[in-house]
Amino acid sequence: MEFPFDVDALLPERITVLDQHLRPPARRPGTTTPARVDLQQQIMTIVDELGKASAKAQHLPAPITSASRMQSNRHVMYILKDTSARMAGKGAIVGFLKVGYKKLFVLDDREAHNEVEPLCILDFYIHESLQRHGHGRDLFQYMLQKERVEPHQLAIDRPSQKLLKFLNKHYNLETTVPQVNNFVIFEGFFAHQHPPARKLPPKRAEGDIKPYSSSDREFLKVAVEPPWPLNRAPRRATPPAHPPPRSSSLGNSPERGPLRPFVPEQELLRSLRLCPPHPTARLLLATDPGGSPAQRRRTSSLPRSDESRY
Repeated sequence: MEFPFDVDALLPERITVLDQHLRPPARRPGTTTPARVDLQQQIMTIVDELGKASAKAQHLPAPITSASRMQSNRHVMYILKDTSARMAGKGAIVGFLKVGYKKLFVLDDREAHNEVEPLCILDFYIHESLQRHGHGRDLFQYMLQKERVEPHQLAIDRPSQKLLKFLNKHYNLETTVPQVNNFVIFEGFFAHQHPPARKLPPKRAEGDIKPYSSSDREFLKVAVEPPWPLNRAPRRATPPAHPPPRSSSLGNSPERGPLRPFVPEQELLRSLRLCPPHPTARLLLATDPGGSPAQRRRTSSLPRSDESRY
């Protein structure tokens, strides 16, 4: 891919590594340096055009690589320059490879969920006119050495058939582990995972959930003895020789003592009138000006002989 500015002067190395800051690399000594803003704008133009070309080659509705996405994510982009191509002395771009670490939940061969954060292949593109010339192998191998990772440790985001054939041809990656997401991992991914994967227990089926077993139920029935001195039982009174008979009604109603015989109302009132008042009550009634008239009449009607006894 050619550009209207000097790509050979902007990217001095054959493979340039860009991070989220999209800063221009160090320039060769003796070369003229334009404004810094113009250099970064040129790099952003290269990233945007490479993203559009990759999306068109993969038949994607929109580019997944752009300068704005690079600035908002901690991804790394490897750009390969064609040193032999010359377009009025300005150079050309062969392709690029974008990688980044992502937290994923992947399944192993036992279908157990694993929380991992591997290095992922997010976008890979080589210009159609320069494919099958070894440029893709050089770019991919440079990335592996720079990131210090093995091919089977990678996770690939929605790989195309060309990329799968490329990995099988150059790195013998053929057997994949089925996943429920859009990422593809190969056999041996969990063998040397670094950092180690945090494995989650597999989800149990509904039929595997069982109630308490008979031994568990017997264990729950046994009361646990509290520590000393709470385990000392209080002394109980000696039970009566002949306990009272229980009620014969249904439901085992609580036991009650024998009821007192019924007292007629007239006899009850007569006993209350003959009962002399307590000295304390007489004193309170005598000193309380707000006492009720009924209490005063009842107190004054008592015989004088009763008062002399107190």
